[in-house]
Amino acid sequence: MPDGTTADLQARIAELEERLKDLERRERDERRVHDLLRDIFPHEVRSHLKAAQREQLMAARSFLDHWIDRLEKGETPHGRESITVD
Repeated sequence: MPDGTTADLQARIAELEERLKDLERRERDERRVHDLLRDIFPHEVRSHLKAAQREQLMAARSFLDHWIDRLEKGETPHGRESITVD
C-alpha cells in the first residue's frame, strides 16, 4: 500500500467515521432547533424575522459595495492623505 500501513489506514478510517458521526449529530441538533423555533414562533413572526435578516444582509452588501466602488475609483477615505516617503 502506498504511503501508509494498514494500521495508518484503519486509524484514518476511524477518524473519518468519527467526524461523520459528529456531522450527523450536528445536523440532527440543527433540525431539532429549527423544528422547535417553527413550533414556538407563528408563521407571521418567522416571516418578519426572515425579512429582517434579508435587510441586514442587504445593508452589509451596500456597505461593501460602497467601499469597493471607492477602492476602484482610487479614492482615499475622508480625513486622510497620502504622503510619499523617500
